[in-house]
Amino acid sequence: WAQQWVDSAQLSPHLKRAVIAPEDDGFASHMGVDWAAMESAWSRNRQQAQRAGVGGPNPPPRIRGGSTITQQLAKNLLLSGERQLARKAQEMVLSYLLEAFLSKQRILEIYLNSVEWGDGVFGAEAAAQRYFGVSASRLSAEQAARLAVMLPAPKTFERRPTSAYLNRRTATILVRMPSAV
Repeated sequence: WAQQWVDSAQLSPHLKRAVIAPEDDGFASHMGVDWAAMESAWSRNRQQAQRAGVGGPNPPPRIRGGSTITQQLAKNLLLSGERQLARKAQEMVLSYLLEAFLSKQRILEIYLNSVEWGDGVFGAEAAAQRYFGVSASRLSAEQAARLAVMLPAPKTFERRPTSAYLNRRTATILVRMPSAV
């Protein structure tokens, strides 16, 4: 188990942008919940389920979230990981409360210090040390983008650090990073 808290000022600005770009590009402007992203995810999931013929011989489609960084923080710190409507409602209420009492900078700081980046690897400092041998303050843009790609499935990408998907997605995030606030 590895985790070491790092103040926001000591987190690479590249990492902040790299995480915001794919995870929550409206982070600076929403109040904890991005209704448009959730509606889009709901629609994509419904279409994939219809195409796959859920219940048939095909494996179930991969479910997409649409959760903001604030919602992910609420879930990771305060709720279970189960996928139920009641848990999603609790997540939304907690997200609004987090946004009411904490600054965006503080929410991002807590998120980056608590999120899982592999088996027993929690927080940006532990991830930076484990995968690149540097502190979280010294992550390059490419290293930060690579860590951001890992977030949806950190244990999977930890086992496949040179996968083609990881490389392609890293390149995509690098392009999107300059516009992330």
